[in-house]
This record gives sequence, C-alpha cells and structure tokens, in this order.
Amino acid sequence: MIISSVVYAFDPKNSPVGKAKSGDTLVFETMDCFSNEISREDQLITTFDYNRANPAAGPIFVDGAEPGDVLVAEIKAIDLKAQGVVTTLPEVGPLCDIMQVRTKVLKVADGHTEFNGLKLPVKPMVGVIGVAPAQDPVPCGFPGAHGGNLDCKLMGVGARAYFPVRAPGALFQLGDLHAVMGDGELCGTGLEIAGKVTVTLTLIKKTPLDWPILETADQWHAMASSLDFGEALKAATRQLCALVSKAYGWDATDTFFYFSLWGDLAANQACQPCPVPMVLRVSIPKRADKPLIRA
Repeated sequence: MIISSVVYAFDPKNSPVGKAKSGDTLVFETMDCFSNEISREDQLITTFDYNRANPAAGPIFVDGAEPGDVLVAEIKAIDLKAQGVVTTLPEVGPLCDIMQVRTKVLKVADGHTEFNGLKLPVKPMVGVIGVAPAQDPVPCGFPGAHGGNLDCKLMGVGARAYFPVRAPGALFQLGDLHAVMGDGELCGTGLEIAGKVTVTLTLIKKTPLDWPILETADQWHAMASSLDFGEALKAATRQLCALVSKAYGWDATDTFFYFSLWGDLAANQACQPCPVPMVLRVSIPKRADKPLIRA
C-alpha cells in the first residue's frame, strides 16, 4: 500500500485513508515541508502560506490500537527525490538578527549533496512522525507527546520509534523528510526534500508511555518538547528514568546517577527564537539484556 494523501495536522477527527494490521509494512509518499512549492532560489519563504507547512501522508488506522497501547514505527527505507531546498526563516534561529532571508537549492546524487563547494554525505531522516493526540488537533509543524515535528536526525533507516496511542486506531502519519540536518536545526530548516518512506507498524498492547521513545542501533532516546528548555529537559529525563528504573530494577536516584555518568543530552530542534517548541532528547546506551520496552 502506498499512502500519499495529505493532512496538515495530527487530529483524532482526521478520516483515515487506509487500514493496517500490526506487522504490516507500508510506503508513505511525502511532499517536502513547503508542500513542494519552493523549488528555485528566487523563491523566498516570505511568499509561503504556513498553513501548508509540513504536510504528512496519512493517517493510517491500525486495527486494535487503543489508548494505553504503544505503536512502533520501524523505518525500513527512505528514498529521496533528486533536489531539496534549505531556507532561512524570518525571526527564527539564534542568528536571525544578522541573517538574510535566502533560499538555496541543493542537488542529491550518489549519496551526497554539495553546499558551497563542500561535498556532504546524505543522511536521510523523517522530521514529522507520530499518532493522533487525544483531543485537540496539533499542526504538523509542532511537536508534542504524540510525536509530530520531532525533527530528530536519528529518525532514519533502522530506527524504531515508539508512540503512545491516544486515539482509537492510533492514526499514524509522517512527512517532512530531510536529506541532511544537524542537531538543533539552527536556521529552522534542514535540506527539505520530498520522497518515500517504507515503515513497518507494530502494536504493543497495554504499555504506558508519556512521550515518544526512539531506539537506534546502540542507544535508547526519550524525546520531549516545550518552549521552555527546563521543562523539555525534565519531561524527557523523567520519561527515560521511568523506563530505566523498571528495566534495571533501580530507584530514581541510582538511575539519575547513571544518566550523569553514561547518558547524553542533545537538541533535535532548537532554532530559538521560534514559535515552535524546542525538542530535546536524553539518551543512554542499549543493553541486550535490558530492553526498555518489550514487544
């Protein structure tokens, strides 16, 4: 099944465009974050309608998914188009007071792109991914406990993302691909690009989770968002603490010690000032004998 229908919000009232069972693999065909409307360097973000930002393909209704469950999305493949754009955004990012509004068009070929004569390896990732919130809709450009615009550069092939189900059927959707993006996404965009994403969806019943969790080859990551750095940090750390305490049999204090000894903190997206909340991730190494979430 190929899903190409577009929505601009995560919303429990969105009509699903298809159904899936736990274990099904689907292909999502996505536009870039500008709805494919900016393709030349003479086109500036000042002409763009932000109501059409970050379109997501979907949503997909997952049979049997109920509030209190977890939906796992494993990214199997990301196939990019041959051209993407990177732009500055007015009044967004730590250098917004000295930068110009500008668009650059970059080609993608043979696993690389070129920026100002520098050859950069492409590392495809999914920016917008998640499930419907419990009640109020959330625009696709914003993150939250449901997922959404997480902008995590580790959300690439082989990664497994765990989302707390809040609405019947989960209503999974994704979009906003990047050919390459640095932690923090400081100017507000990565190399924004259209493409296709192959995902396997798996349902885990009756598993409490407050915020999205990402599993990569060597680490577990808890992700949380807020306009306030301290609040995002507290939420991500508490979520990871709850999982580690249960899996390792430690109390909160010993877990806190461990985070300070062997954990990591990074910003997925922190292009402040910005109306979009920042997204932080707190990470620890994986141990084969102590999985944080069991299927």
